[in-house]
Amino acid sequence: MDTYVILSKINPGTFTNSADFKKAARAVSDTIAKECPGIVMKESYALLGDYDVVDIVQSDSKAELMKAVEIIRSKGKASTQTFSAIPWKEHLDNL
Repeated sequence: MDTYVILSKINPGTFTNSADFKKAARAVSDTIAKECPGIVMKESYALLGDYDVVDIVQSDSKAELMKAVEIIRSKGKASTQTFSAIPWKEHLDNL
C-alpha cells in the first residue's frame, strides 16, 4: 500500500463550539470508513501552526484516496494538501 500525508486547515469561523467540531470530526471518520473501505487510517494528529490536522493514511487506490480527501473537505469544512510519502530508509536505499 502507498502512504499519503493529508494536511487539513479548517476554514476559519466554521465551528463556533467544540461540540460541533467533534460532531464534524466523527462524521468525517464515519463517512470515510463507510465510503472508502480501502483507506487505512494510520495516525491523526492535531497541529499547531498553519495546518490544524495531519492524517497519515494508506491506500492502493488513488481514486479512493481522492474520495477520502473530498470527504474531509466537504464534511470537515477544510482545505487540504495531500502528499505521497515513502519511509526515509527506503528513500535512502533507493539513492
